[in-house]
Amino acid sequence: MRNKVTSNSQRSIAVRVPASSANIGPGFDVLGMALDLNIEAGFGNAPAESNEADENHPLTVAYRHCGGTKDLWVRSQMPMGKGLGFSGAARVAGCILAHAEKNGVEAEKFDQAKPEIMRVASELEGHPDNAAASMFGGFVASVDGFAVRIPTPLDPSIIVWVPEQQTSTRESRTKLPASVKFEDAVFNIGHTALLVAALAAGDIAALSVATRDRLHQDLRFVKSPNSKLVLQAAVDAGAWCAWLSGSGPTIAAMVDRRDAQRIDSALPNSGAKMVLRVAQRGAELFEI
Repeated sequence: MRNKVTSNSQRSIAVRVPASSANIGPGFDVLGMALDLNIEAGFGNAPAESNEADENHPLTVAYRHCGGTKDLWVRSQMPMGKGLGFSGAARVAGCILAHAEKNGVEAEKFDQAKPEIMRVASELEGHPDNAAASMFGGFVASVDGFAVRIPTPLDPSIIVWVPEQQTSTRESRTKLPASVKFEDAVFNIGHTALLVAALAAGDIAALSVATRDRLHQDLRFVKSPNSKLVLQAAVDAGAWCAWLSGSGPTIAAMVDRRDAQRIDSALPNSGAKMVLRVAQRGAELFEI
């Protein structure tokens, strides 16, 4: 990225979009949750500690795809290539800013445009789980252009363990098989249904079983074996459940807020660790 954008305009349109953790075990390409790390972007006068988003940035690519014409600034709390939905959030932000350039920041117009914005961002991303969570916040199930928030009485902490290595989602997906065994497909369908039901019912005891997977995690752990060890360490320390976040290598664990610091301390220091919350607010559009 280049230095901070400067502009003679006094009006700046900005968007704030949360990070996400996708799949949540068995919900491959379907389930996601928003996390309280944000990317902020906009056009017009740029705030402090922001950078110009060049033409190769996924934010700008999405913005241009949707007809945006201005120079964009960006600042982000999210690590890239770690499985926390950076590209999905950036693409959602770019599509929203293109909408705002044409329609302004009126809340009603933005709300009406959200399904279409999510659809386009999901097409650019290649799957909807990250984009839907970043757009709508909370826990979200998404498929075929539909995204539905999963209501839950749970208010957990989400501990993420983030190693130094990066993962290319595109490369990671090439390692997955083109077909799966019938019993493995049924296993994941059943566990995804159980996971949605457990979240909706607030059934903590079911979560460790509900987040088991047979489609993608073990194949991805081959490239990041330390991540598998951390997942087990989180569960052993008392996490309700843990999973490979997106395509990894980050591990996410859902824990009781009262136990968050203790479980965080039990995880290896070989990766960066953050104690986060589920972001209940999705993408926000505003003027500054």
